[in-house]
Amino acid sequence: MAIEENEELTWRILKCAFHVQNTLGCGFLEKVYENAMIIALRKEGLQAEQQVPMQVFYEGLIVGEYVADILVEKTVIVEIKATEDTPAFFKAQVLNYLKATSLSTGLLVNFGKPKLDYRRLALRADRRQAVGSESASG
Repeated sequence: MAIEENEELTWRILKCAFHVQNTLGCGFLEKVYENAMIIALRKEGLQAEQQVPMQVFYEGLIVGEYVADILVEKTVIVEIKATEDTPAFFKAQVLNYLKATSLSTGLLVNFGKPKLDYRRLALRADRRQAVGSESASG
């Protein structure tokens, strides 16, 4: 359900990611891609915030904090990577970020390969399990 809810928005975000990848290629640090994504997202007319602090709650109490690389339209978390591999724990990281917030959709975008690698992730309404994921290189 959540993937469909934000499908148009995630495609707009991915359009920006493909443009960044095609322009810069691979080989830079994550921060370079994060900064480029902010520029591309804003040029696309999207509200995008960088390094957004998020609180993690357990039974109504704050138990930790993390920083989301990018938050788009206060709806989609975008986690940026620049590695040769995309290990499963990166996917788990995004899913945990979603579980810890009121957000349901995340993108894991890896610029570390010659072709963009991404995963679109979402949680079910009960916030416990992923409802689907999609991956592709392009």
